[in-house]
Amino acid sequence: MTDVHDKKTRSYNMSRIRGKDTKPEMIVRKFLFSKGYRYRVHGKKLPGKPDIVLPKYKTVIFIHGCFWHGHEGCKYYVIPKTRTEWWVEKITGNKRKDAENEEKLREANWRILTIFECELKGKQKEETLQKLLAQLQ
Repeated sequence: MTDVHDKKTRSYNMSRIRGKDTKPEMIVRKFLFSKGYRYRVHGKKLPGKPDIVLPKYKTVIFIHGCFWHGHEGCKYYVIPKTRTEWWVEKITGNKRKDAENEEKLREANWRILTIFECELKGKQKEETLQKLLAQLQ
């Protein structure tokens, strides 16, 4: 099956996908700030550049997109019908890098919390944020 978009349109669509300051990230950041937590964003000195770094609590938070990080069992994680082999390899590589970065952070005694974007949608959002708050206390 061929792509439904021409190369130029597909390139434009892919260029619009954000890597930082995504909606799920902003939800968590605003929530934490409103609860009095102060943090750094995209810690460049830490493996994997965690989305949120709470140095005081020696905790990092990764906010993963369900598709890009292969969230198993999630409705947002569907392998595209075109270039399937390439996408499987890409997402598997992302998962491998995630695991390597988490291992390095654990070795440095950092606590790691991971939130997937689907956990910040609909009815699950409030539950996820309260669970996050409980894990930080």
